[in-house]
Amino acid sequence: MSANAGYAGGASPEKSSGEREGTGTEEFRSEDPSLYAREMAGRTKLLHKASFFAGVSAPDAKRIAECARSQSFTRNERLFMQGQPLQRVTIIESGCVKLTHLSFNGSEVILALRGTSQVLTLPSFSSRGYQTFTADAMNEGKILSWSCSNMDSLMATVPQLKGNICRILAGQLAELQERYCELSVERVEGRLASTLVRLARQIGNPTRGGFEVPISRQELAQMVGTTMFTVSRLISKWGKMGLVEPLREAVLVLMPEGLELLSSLDHQPSGAGAGLAKESNGSWN
Repeated sequence: MSANAGYAGGASPEKSSGEREGTGTEEFRSEDPSLYAREMAGRTKLLHKASFFAGVSAPDAKRIAECARSQSFTRNERLFMQGQPLQRVTIIESGCVKLTHLSFNGSEVILALRGTSQVLTLPSFSSRGYQTFTADAMNEGKILSWSCSNMDSLMATVPQLKGNICRILAGQLAELQERYCELSVERVEGRLASTLVRLARQIGNPTRGGFEVPISRQELAQMVGTTMFTVSRLISKWGKMGLVEPLREAVLVLMPEGLELLSSLDHQPSGAGAGLAKESNGSWN
């Protein structure tokens, strides 16, 4: 998902609210040294969790944290739009963000959902980089970002970053291949089960004995390639089996092992999934 393609509609859209400058480290230093120390500690902890900064030494992580800008966002806020110039490299500090792509005929496609410590935008290796997708906040949260020029300087002195970019892109490609195969060969029930398991792992918030996935029935239907009615029916069915709990604008995944088993039985008769709630009681990591 490297951002280096032009906007599907031709002209670049207006600057979104998500491109406002956030909070820099100099403000913390001058206004409240103790707040600055806590902020840097939190940023460094996040960097150690982020795949983009895997293997980075403690001194380098501190230097990278000091170069970052922090920005809060609200639910449904647009962080940036497809076609805008790529100006900053961004990771999610907290919250969940939906990535969508607008095709030439005006159809919107959900590419992915991203959560805490995951990358939103990577550096562009071309001289003119553009966002290839739109990013909308699904709940409240914060992002950390670096100017592209700052990140170029950091990558020149921290060689692990370029290798991490390659691994992230390879992982994103593998995920797209997996989703393509699901759409090609699996039935709707298996596709939905696989999607919920994947989202629970990527963005699920551990709570109430499960993983809360902040996604609507309509968004799930779009990702799976079916109707909202079918998604609602299946989630209601799985709720009675104890695999999930339907929530407003979210799904609580209670037994991801059961959904995984349901997906693996996708090519068997639909009745083969009966009793999964009793059979699937192991741990899930």
